[in-house]
Amino acid sequence: MAFLDIIGVTKRFGSVKVLHEINIGVEEGEFLVLVGPSGCGKSTLLNMIAGLEIVSSGEIRIRDSRINEVHPSQRDIAMVFQSYALYPNMTVGGNMAFGLEMHGISKSERQALVKEVAELLQITPLLDRKPSQLSGGQRQRVAMGRALVRDPDVFLFDEPLSNLDAKLRVDMRTEIKKLHLKLGTTTVYVTHDQIEAMTLSTRIAVMMDGHLQQIGSPAEIYQLPSNLFVAGFMGSPPMNLIPAKIVNGNDGIALHVSLHSGEMTALNLYQPSPGLLNQVGREVILGLRPESITDPDSADRNSPANQPLLNRIIITETAGSDTFVKTMLGGVEITSRMRGDSEVSANSDASLVVDMSKAVLFDPQSEQRIS
Repeated sequence: MAFLDIIGVTKRFGSVKVLHEINIGVEEGEFLVLVGPSGCGKSTLLNMIAGLEIVSSGEIRIRDSRINEVHPSQRDIAMVFQSYALYPNMTVGGNMAFGLEMHGISKSERQALVKEVAELLQITPLLDRKPSQLSGGQRQRVAMGRALVRDPDVFLFDEPLSNLDAKLRVDMRTEIKKLHLKLGTTTVYVTHDQIEAMTLSTRIAVMMDGHLQQIGSPAEIYQLPSNLFVAGFMGSPPMNLIPAKIVNGNDGIALHVSLHSGEMTALNLYQPSPGLLNQVGREVILGLRPESITDPDSADRNSPANQPLLNRIIITETAGSDTFVKTMLGGVEITSRMRGDSEVSANSDASLVVDMSKAVLFDPQSEQRIS
């Protein structure tokens, strides 16, 4: 058993089923991120762990004890909300100490815990202020501090950074990561931002329409997405998804794809699985991350499967250290990631390199990864 077990959990609102038999085991000290588009059920699942929503069927267990019927106040869980949920009439110190007071912690112990956590979060000068006197980032630190003083079994974060500006989100991501490394508390974190998911997590659970699509490390999710949804949702820019056909090539089997001109070219498959050897003529979807289609100077020189490709550039987008280049492959527009100083221009032919050791294949009908 894991530290936190979600076993066959479903949720219904009337006749509508919004979560479908979710099974996730979270190990002690792990940082699990639930990620997916709005309405996929991730916040509902978080609320069921917290006890704010009733589980329709299935079990939630902590330390192998069922908590379905345990009142939220009796679960050793602390939650940080998107809206901060601070009491406006209390000081920062009062907000942080309130939960401890409700649990019967003595005043001297409350003060010591608040002081310790305030120093950890660098908000000691704010303890006598009211929430209305704080910035968004400061309010979020206070909300986190209120959770930290509890020293709970599990931290739950419900999109805590979505109300912050872009720079502050990056700064707060770093602070949350540092806190987890320091404290090691089991954490479940909800976000729709896949960058947050990739940078914060030890594992990611990708959800869509109430179904768990894939669970794995950030590297597994990024490099080996289980289906077309995960491939297209995770990554910025997302994985290129290119229609192709399996053919016999000069060096084994290959993929036929069309260039911008409409001419066909062959991309040799690197170490194809045995099952593909007998599937010449099969239509597939080729998945390649933007950095796997790049300029010769940026290509991974250690790759065993770099292949040259001459293609027409449609448009270039400079983004500081990177240049994103749009071209056509397989009849769809794809994105290539190049160095910021790459000398490429729109409406001209350019030499590209495709790293086929990073290629993944999907079935167009089932949308599942096949290789």
